Amino acid sequence: MIATAKRLGDLLGVDPVDGGLHPRFGTRNSIIPLTDRRFIEVVEVLDHPASDKAPFGQAVRACSAAGGGWLGWVVEVEDMSIAERLLGRSAVPGNRHRPDGVEICWKQIGIRGLMADPQVPFFIEWPEGQDHPSTEGVTNAALTGLQIAGSPDRVREWLGLVGEPGVDREEWEPEIDFDFAAPHGTPGLMSVQFQSADGPVSI
Repeated sequence: MIATAKRLGDLLGVDPVDGGLHPRFGTRNSIIPLTDRRFIEVVEVLDHPASDKAPFGQAVRACSAAGGGWLGWVVEVEDMSIAERLLGRSAVPGNRHRPDGVEICWKQIGIRGLMADPQVPFFIEWPEGQDHPSTEGVTNAALTGLQIAGSPDRVREWLGLVGEPGVDREEWEPEIDFDFAAPHGTPGLMSVQFQSADGPVSI
């Protein structure tokens, strides 16, 4: 995990931050902060019973066993009840303990959906008044695009976007470019585009 985080950080010109442990999931992470409340999370599964029981731990273990790469993407929501209605179940709490002792908490939902259909994101809600992971380090790198193997209609349905394509995105700031390609094998996140101080980067 540390080597992967350093490699990604070097590509983007950003120093990774030790994010700490996820006791509920049996994982630990490094954070690569980005601008506009975005970040990359590099996750490693631990030899811990929680990683066998929690869907997130299961997903990280399966991704690692398959050779690693992008596990998926995440959509931050202000009101988790909207995502709960879309998926028909309740969100679960998440937390991690940073090396400085600070506990970071959130709610998330959709990991099982991502495991079944890796083109769709899962959802996360951060509580008000808590430091966002994107502020845990210094950065000037920005996320600019996602290339997904799969179906735009399927992703729009998952996100609850029922208007005309293009119209739903008008209120998204800043705008992220989504490029969909017909899947060759399993649908999922193929590559992510960034703007670094040294120019565009695709990973």
